[in-house]
Amino acid sequence: MGLLNSLKKLDAYPKLNEDFFTRTFTGGIITVVSSLVMILLFISELTLFLRLHTSNELNVDTSRGEKLQINVDIVFHHMGCATLSLDAMDVSGEQHLDVVTHIFKQRLDEHGMPKMNVEKEEKLGGEQLAPLILQNGSVLEKVSHPEEFCGSCFGAEETPDECCNTCEAVRSAYTRRGWAINDMASVPQCKNDDFRSKMRDQDGEGCNIYGYLEVNKVAGNFHFAPGKSFQQGHMHVHDLMPFESLLFNLSHTVNKLSFGADFPGVQNPMDKIVRIMEDVTGMYQYFVKVVPTVYRTARGRKIDTNQFSVTEHFKKSEGMGGTLPGVFVFYDLSPIKVNFTEERTPVLHFVTNLCAILGGVFTVSGIVDSFVYHGQKAIAKKSELGKLG
Repeated sequence: MGLLNSLKKLDAYPKLNEDFFTRTFTGGIITVVSSLVMILLFISELTLFLRLHTSNELNVDTSRGEKLQINVDIVFHHMGCATLSLDAMDVSGEQHLDVVTHIFKQRLDEHGMPKMNVEKEEKLGGEQLAPLILQNGSVLEKVSHPEEFCGSCFGAEETPDECCNTCEAVRSAYTRRGWAINDMASVPQCKNDDFRSKMRDQDGEGCNIYGYLEVNKVAGNFHFAPGKSFQQGHMHVHDLMPFESLLFNLSHTVNKLSFGADFPGVQNPMDKIVRIMEDVTGMYQYFVKVVPTVYRTARGRKIDTNQFSVTEHFKKSEGMGGTLPGVFVFYDLSPIKVNFTEERTPVLHFVTNLCAILGGVFTVSGIVDSFVYHGQKAIAKKSELGKLG
């Protein structure tokens, strides 16, 4: 009994007999208002507890030897698929000309609607022609044994026994020499070449090019430009001789451009941009700064990706020998890596905040109620004594 009596003396919450309670109208209003406030604050705190929070941290990017995936989806409104090529190159010297791997083209009509089934991108110039027998400059039937025939490269061969049995082979030989074929019709292997017919068939059409590139994780560029591309010495060149006009309308819409996988909250600044070319042709240049990014979800999943910023510039073309018309994306990588981590509010933190909210509102409402109650009593007493007013 002595221990129980000692514990009673430690009670910080002494109880009053209900006979000594005084309930007031203002006290009821304050109780209702404070209860509503506590409920709203509880819901707000619960929402914050259930919501994921993202923290970020900056570190030096120490990764090496990785690949960079570039996702692209771009629509050219007035350029046929047969006329466009996609090339990629980087500062390490690696080049990818007429990229066809993981890249697709969709022909569009003049209204921007798909014209035919999606086809994997063909190399510029169409399919290679089967070897042909040439006699007196005329094209005969396709041969069943091409090894029995050796077509002329018209002075562009590197070795005496080199053969050019197709139009594509003649083009490649001329490309190596840095020569241009001024009159394709004069080359027998090219008489059945359907590149020009494809350009005529696709006149007035548009083209949707989409897919992804895998390149070295170093600075570089990729671009969309008319004409077949080749390397001449240390120069990257596009053959524009087959085109009757050099006034290329490169109006385009970038549906999507990203470097790596998407993650929650990512914003790609080039998505949905539209550029319309009027009266002039030239080079659209996009200068991109890529920031390596790691996103870790609350469930432990790790997403290695990238963010980027972009500035742009348009350079007018001055005709043959001037600026190559096209859409160029020059990218460079930041040495800083951004780490995002999803986090949940700890349960103890939630309980602590909840107790602080409920206890604080209860205490403040008690102070307000006491102030109102004693103020009313003082006013009533003065009124009884006739001292009020």
